[in-house]
Amino acid sequence: MSLRDLVVVTGMSGSGKGTVLKAFEDLGFFCIDNLPVPLISKFVEGIHVSGGDVERAAFVVDIRAGEKLRNVEKLIVELKSQDFRLFVLYLEANDEVLLRRFSETRRPHPLSGDKPLIESIRLERRRLRKIRELADATIDTSEYSVHQVKARVMTQFRAHPRESRLNVHIVSFGYKHGTPLEADLLFDVRFLPNPYFVSGLRTFSGRHPKVVKYLRSFPETVEFMRRLKDFLNYLISAYIKEGRSYLTIGIGCTGGKHRSVFVAEEISGKVKHRRVSIQVRHRDEKK
Repeated sequence: MSLRDLVVVTGMSGSGKGTVLKAFEDLGFFCIDNLPVPLISKFVEGIHVSGGDVERAAFVVDIRAGEKLRNVEKLIVELKSQDFRLFVLYLEANDEVLLRRFSETRRPHPLSGDKPLIESIRLERRRLRKIRELADATIDTSEYSVHQVKARVMTQFRAHPRESRLNVHIVSFGYKHGTPLEADLLFDVRFLPNPYFVSGLRTFSGRHPKVVKYLRSFPETVEFMRRLKDFLNYLISAYIKEGRSYLTIGIGCTGGKHRSVFVAEEISGKVKHRRVSIQVRHRDEKK
């Protein structure tokens, strides 16, 4: 028996990496937090090349690695050439949320020193930029509770990662609340007629039958949905062929309650492929 799946968990301090590692433990992964960079190759060799009873493993490497972090990019490229499946999972959160989390927990930021907290967060984001670009999946935990973060990871990784499937995560959102940091694709649907200004529709969400009927009554909605469906089906087939495992699609309107919710629901039912798993989340529907 040898290693089949290895997950590298990385990302911003305060974004929930500890919670994610606990989720992997619950899924039966062998887990290590803050694995020193010089030991990564030895760790992989010990559980893979030398054989053993570990089939699935996960480890966290982040800004705590210090100057050695610059070697992680090269290591990730090398690990991707091995005969096991490697996933790089990057955890994100916006500056305001990270500031609040550090304030609430009173934990010092790894780069704090004499700098203000916001400067440490921005410096960390810059230093992690290249590693973020290597990620197979990015999760923005800004709007998640601890339990939701854990549930999201367990849902995505419960199935054996070696199964060749594309996990598509569709997020509806409101631009006035900020764009989701995890999105690979963003679609702005603010050009569609807005139910917010229609008497009797404002309090309903984009999933309500009255709002659905209203939006479907416009030719531009029908045409846009047709074109978006064809475009996404084309892209998804290409991503599957390329071997991609995760894709996050952001659908945005002004407030995130009507048009974006409607489009996200419509798309989830129109993207058809036997090797695709779709999840939908309405981030700002209740705001």
